[in-house]
Amino acid sequence: MKTKQLILVGAALGLSAVAAQAQSTESLLQAVAQAQAAAAQAQAAAKQAQAALDQALAATDKAKQDAATANSSPAKASGSDALTITNGPNSATLYGLIDVTLFNKTANGHATTAPDVAWFSGNRWGITGARQLAGADDLKAIFRLESEFESETGNMDTPGTIFNRDAWLGLESKSLGKLTIGRQNALGRDPAASAVYGDPYGSAKASTEEGGYSNNNNFKQLIFYAGSANGTRVNNGVTWKKAFSNGFVTGVQYSFGGVQDSFNTGSTETVSLAYNGSNFTVAGFATNANIADLAHRSYSIGGNIQLNPLVRLNAGYYNYSAQQAAAFGDRTDRAWTLSTKLTPTGPFDYELGYQVMTATNAGLSGIYVQNAFSDTTGVKAVASGDRITTYGSIFYHFDKATELYAAFDHLTTNGTYLAKQAGGSTTADEFGLGMRFKF
Repeated sequence: MKTKQLILVGAALGLSAVAAQAQSTESLLQAVAQAQAAAAQAQAAAKQAQAALDQALAATDKAKQDAATANSSPAKASGSDALTITNGPNSATLYGLIDVTLFNKTANGHATTAPDVAWFSGNRWGITGARQLAGADDLKAIFRLESEFESETGNMDTPGTIFNRDAWLGLESKSLGKLTIGRQNALGRDPAASAVYGDPYGSAKASTEEGGYSNNNNFKQLIFYAGSANGTRVNNGVTWKKAFSNGFVTGVQYSFGGVQDSFNTGSTETVSLAYNGSNFTVAGFATNANIADLAHRSYSIGGNIQLNPLVRLNAGYYNYSAQQAAAFGDRTDRAWTLSTKLTPTGPFDYELGYQVMTATNAGLSGIYVQNAFSDTTGVKAVASGDRITTYGSIFYHFDKATELYAAFDHLTTNGTYLAKQAGGSTTADEFGLGMRFKF
């Protein structure tokens, strides 16, 4: 009996051991399955993390490319938040400026108050752009199309010509400079030349960008000394400008005349040289133009100095000569300008200027002295005398794109010099209130 009991107890213990082992094996299999599932989840998470990392790296590379393209694109309208679209190596910027002025003009004993052609700036819109050329890290193709309009009427500034300010294509690199071909500024009026001293509203530093100075008011005629056979811009122009690392900026421009069987008729040649110092800039230019086979020449030198953060002074001298109809001989002009810009801390700045234009034997258009670089073949009378203008302004800047201004000028002439702006009188006064918006 005891033997049978022992056998039964042993069998029970064996069955218990087998059952326990079976339960342990099942638990182990379950643990292994859970571990495999966890490993699969970890692997999937690792793949997701790698994909996220790849996306982040791609976004970083794209940001670097966009930044490089943006840095190499043409300058936007000064002080504006122009709209730029970038696509790979291509970029294009839509920009513009709207200037609206309410004028009060007194000339020849009559006063007029009304909106008129903007005081400081021709209203314009334009598109400029660049393409970084493949295989040429330091070379890009550039272009500009720019049109001017009248804010008071909405009319085109030059009827029938949409891109009357700029229509050019070119190449640019830091090592080779900037080459542009087409309609563009006369080089003499650019920041590579007289724009840095022509008045207090332009750039203080010489550069290869286009620019100029105020030309829509009683003191506008000074800029014509920096003109060409086509006025203050050139047609069929080829211009090369370069800014050197030692502070020098130079330019060369040739404008083809486009007259059949006459290579020189209507052509213009200009050279410019400027130097940017630590707190000053000096610049100058020389121009030779052929207008209806008569020679017109001008040269100028000047500069500016930033005396301190508050005060900038500008000064320049101009010399102009022109052949005229044979019976009247040559015209010779001497002109000089002095101006200042005050920029205290805050939203206001202040400008004041004085200029004298002395003409000797200057051809007339009707009873008024012609602008420099006008066609002088039909001159039938001449005059001599001074044109003297004092002007000033106050600006209030809401931000870098929006500003209000008040401006005035006083024009006098003497001798036999009569200015068209004075309407046959020897004095004229202007006062304007305006607003400018740049985009």
